[in-house]
Amino acid sequence: MNDKLVFLGLLYFVQGIPYGLQSSLLPVYLRGAGHSLTRIGFTKVLYFPWVLKVLWAPLVDRIGTKRRWLVATVSGLALTCLASSALAPEMHIWGVAGTLLAMNTLASVQDIAVDGAAVGLLKGRGELGLGNTAQVVGYKAGSVFAGGGLLAVIDVAGWSWMFMLLTFVYAGVALFVWGATVLDEELMRGQQADCSRRAGHGADALMPWRVWRKLLAVPGTAWTVLYVLTYKLGEQGAVTMFPLFLLDHHMTARELGFWNGVIAMGFSICGSSLGGLLLAQFSIGALMRRVFVLRTVSMVFQSTLLTVLEPSPLMKGMAVLSMSVQHFLGGLITTLTFTTMMHCTQRAEESIQATHYSFLATLEVLGKLTFSALAGGVVDWFGFQVAFFFFLTLSAGTALHVWTATFTGALREHQLKEQPK
Repeated sequence: MNDKLVFLGLLYFVQGIPYGLQSSLLPVYLRGAGHSLTRIGFTKVLYFPWVLKVLWAPLVDRIGTKRRWLVATVSGLALTCLASSALAPEMHIWGVAGTLLAMNTLASVQDIAVDGAAVGLLKGRGELGLGNTAQVVGYKAGSVFAGGGLLAVIDVAGWSWMFMLLTFVYAGVALFVWGATVLDEELMRGQQADCSRRAGHGADALMPWRVWRKLLAVPGTAWTVLYVLTYKLGEQGAVTMFPLFLLDHHMTARELGFWNGVIAMGFSICGSSLGGLLLAQFSIGALMRRVFVLRTVSMVFQSTLLTVLEPSPLMKGMAVLSMSVQHFLGGLITTLTFTTMMHCTQRAEESIQATHYSFLATLEVLGKLTFSALAGGVVDWFGFQVAFFFFLTLSAGTALHVWTATFTGALREHQLKEQPK
């Protein structure tokens, strides 16, 4: 089991690096250069390959092996970072945007392959919880490394050296995956031996509506689709806009890089880790019901801080506390969510499991991406106070949606607490 966790955690770590670059480093850089919140929000279009990944997920399911897809995509990320190191963002902003778009494309294909490997490797509730903890923690650790750590040192090391470091990181991981023994386990060999059998589904490839019918027919898919589209809406708006509110009134970019990019994300990783441990002890429905209520309460607290415009040590302390609690609960919710998604995917037939999970993951990204792109415009039009009331309303609605499902909907089957192993 430890080999599986290290393998998955490392791959999700390098997958989180592009997100960290764009979610933490790029917005602060652009805001410091005087760009509007609306324009900053529209940089989320660079995440668009994540929305399209479901279109090529069937290819990853049916062509080649997971090892080859992983080595190819991680090596491509290394080459892209090498190209980025030769560009100066002040002079080649469109070139930088192009390399970030390429990084997202490669990372999205890598995500399909590693998710497919995870669905096959993880068995039982205990492994699902720990495996999804490795997924979320690894991804967020990569985001912290790129968004918080590199933001704190970019003034000293410079853009070129930063991307040279990332080149070596990706190259090392590609070598690790090439020799990883976890992909040689009997389970994975069995899946790869079935490639010839899966090739017999050529009719499905030519008539993709058959695949979509299979995807939507998997039990629990309809509820999970609605859930992943909406569960992060209010939280995502707050997470995106609150640091920029602090940048306008209370903190410098360097302070935000430390408190929001490192400390708060550290709390997020702790929350994600705790989620995996709790899943080994309690039912997922009971956990989700309580955590979503706590998240709504934390957003009420954060919204009240928007009325304090004068900088003060007390306000900074409360802001850091608010971001830390919000990231902690967000990390916990993310682990529970990805476990729910994987549990749903394991009900699908093996030949479409990677596609099914990629379908759910694409919708999860689509929900967050769409609202993140619009959140800046909402703030510019209505102000921080009105916008955060809207975010709070969305969060409360999601809590009600989850609460209902734990009693009468898709999460009801998880309601009874199971005894720890």
